[in-house]
Amino acid sequence: MTDFFAHETAVIDEGCTIGAGTKIWHFSHVMAGAVLGGHCNIGQNVVVSSQVVLGNNVKVQNNVSIYEGVTCDDDVFLGPSMVFTNVINPRSAVNRKNEYLKTHVGKGASIGANATIVCGHNIGEYAFIGAGAVVTKEVLNFALVVGNPARQMGWMSEFGERLEFDENGIATCADTGVKYQLKDAKVSKI
Repeated sequence: MTDFFAHETAVIDEGCTIGAGTKIWHFSHVMAGAVLGGHCNIGQNVVVSSQVVLGNNVKVQNNVSIYEGVTCDDDVFLGPSMVFTNVINPRSAVNRKNEYLKTHVGKGASIGANATIVCGHNIGEYAFIGAGAVVTKEVLNFALVVGNPARQMGWMSEFGERLEFDENGIATCADTGVKYQLKDAKVSKI
């Protein structure tokens, strides 16, 4: 008896770890060596490769590819059809498995639909990657990035609302009342 749910069409390899309350939906594949935390939701047609680590409450929407070298902290959202890469210069005839670069996604970050995260570039806590963005460099905590290549356009609260800073570098989340400080081009909760 397992304490997670897997649809009958899902492929769950021996040797992976899946936390309690996690749901894995139609035609998804979790490979040996993958670690999924508790209460994750793995949508339809998702690939979770070997050595991938997902924290608790990670939401993976349909058609997402999570390749070896990716780790996601708790409460990460991966939008429909977004993709991670793991090799900078892939060639079909050249085996580069020993060149996989790591990508870390910080707690609470959201990555929009059809975004691409080029390997070796970490995503900060509560960062917000817009739909279709192509991330080619590090993304700071609370940063809002959009476009191809992705460029920072502002800051987001933990709640997922745009932050507007006053002349003293203070912003308040309109929904929660939580205050944030912008100092030395970095945002932190007060």
